Amino acid sequence: MTVDFVEVEQRPFPLPSTPWVMTQTWDNMLFAHWPVPAHFLKAYIPGTLDIDTFDGTAWLGVIPFHAHHTKLRGMPPFPLYHSYLELNVRTYVTHKGIPGVYFFSMDANKWPVVLGAKMGTSLPYKHAHMGIRVKDPVVHYKSRRKHPDSPKESFHVSYKQSSSIYLPAEDSLEYWLLERYCLWTIKDSALFRGDIHHDRWRITKAEATFHDNTMASFLPRYYFKSKPILHFSGNKNVFIWPLKKTR
Repeated sequence: MTVDFVEVEQRPFPLPSTPWVMTQTWDNMLFAHWPVPAHFLKAYIPGTLDIDTFDGTAWLGVIPFHAHHTKLRGMPPFPLYHSYLELNVRTYVTHKGIPGVYFFSMDANKWPVVLGAKMGTSLPYKHAHMGIRVKDPVVHYKSRRKHPDSPKESFHVSYKQSSSIYLPAEDSLEYWLLERYCLWTIKDSALFRGDIHHDRWRITKAEATFHDNTMASFLPRYYFKSKPILHFSGNKNVFIWPLKKTR
């Protein structure tokens, strides 16, 4: 499968020179972000990474979404397991000046997805009981982790878009938060980088009611007392490269 990537100007670094290996689609994404002091988050990321900030402030994001049409390059979608729910908790980091993402947790509702990710990567996937119900225009999303070796974190939110679709301005906070094209993770005591690509984020403002949120349980709960900034994306096609050890 050959893909001609039309939008690449938004990337802060070039596309990988090697072929992508997997693609999937993300639907009904809520981006909920809370400001957190950088010095606090620094204690929870690998020492080889630096916390990235916008105007001196670090951010923690909680992002629920539905992943589907997951498939390897040149193959049909995975039978039974191409579609699943995922809930990410992340912050923003740099390594040698390159901006990216660090995940504190990545919950998914299907064991084969979790096990496959653990076998192939060191990303912090955990199994959770999750559900999504779309009653237009509201998305109702629930997650309760059942992983035996992890905090029993949970998340229940109802959200909807609250504006027309727009492209974030390049000097805006939302552009800085969303236009991220790599992640870092520790595997066998070494730092690995994983690259992705998609077109520019076309988002809306969002409204949300948080019925329950115990995600990022290492974080004092008063940080979640502030009003988050909220964005919504209905659909995004994503291309994924394998993890690569950094030097």
